[in-house]
Amino acid sequence: MRVLVIEDERGLAEGIAEGLAAEGFVADVAHDGMDGLWRAVHRQQDVIVLDIMLPALSGYEILKRMRAAGVWTPVLMLTAKDGEYDEADALDLGADDYLSKPFSFVVLVAHLRALLRRGAPARPAVLAADDLTLDPASRRCRRAGRELTLTAREFGLLEFLLRHRDEVVSKSDILTHVWDENFDGDLNIVEVYVGYLRRKIDVPFERRLIDTVRGAGYRLRSVGR
Repeated sequence: MRVLVIEDERGLAEGIAEGLAAEGFVADVAHDGMDGLWRAVHRQQDVIVLDIMLPALSGYEILKRMRAAGVWTPVLMLTAKDGEYDEADALDLGADDYLSKPFSFVVLVAHLRALLRRGAPARPAVLAADDLTLDPASRRCRRAGRELTLTAREFGLLEFLLRHRDEVVSKSDILTHVWDENFDGDLNIVEVYVGYLRRKIDVPFERRLIDTVRGAGYRLRSVGR
């Protein structure tokens, strides 16, 4: 299995590569962002170890450009110790896993083997239905090329509906995932926010995306009508 290691700390990168070779992997190493991006896009890789802080291009930028180019190789992002925001950003941009520095080599190998078992299903970081797009990383929403402004709750609701597009989701499902599983308020709060969302993503446009399924919940269509 071929592993691309994109890491500018040469000692660390070479140490990882040597250890991986001893475990039976074929390791490819890049020490800056531009070289790393080229190797990620133009050479066949089974999994990628990607640092965030790199010369020329950051790990975030490499990840964005890879996914935009349709490269879905599993990526393990190396983040700073206690870097909660680094971890969240990495996952939002399309990383498959992360590991905080410093890390145990044994744990690194275990993460890589887990990623290899999962494979690389194509799953875009930007969610879409019809001419509507939602980018969780940049927190931007567009429909028909027009930028839409959503509140945090509206954004969360739309993200949940998009991740389950063409499925009927109940009010209780929405409350659990968008509000809180311990929410004990009025279920009609969901109806209120679906109404807010419709006024922004449906009413100004030709095709409707959000359906009410009587007695069951709501469905966001992948193709409007």
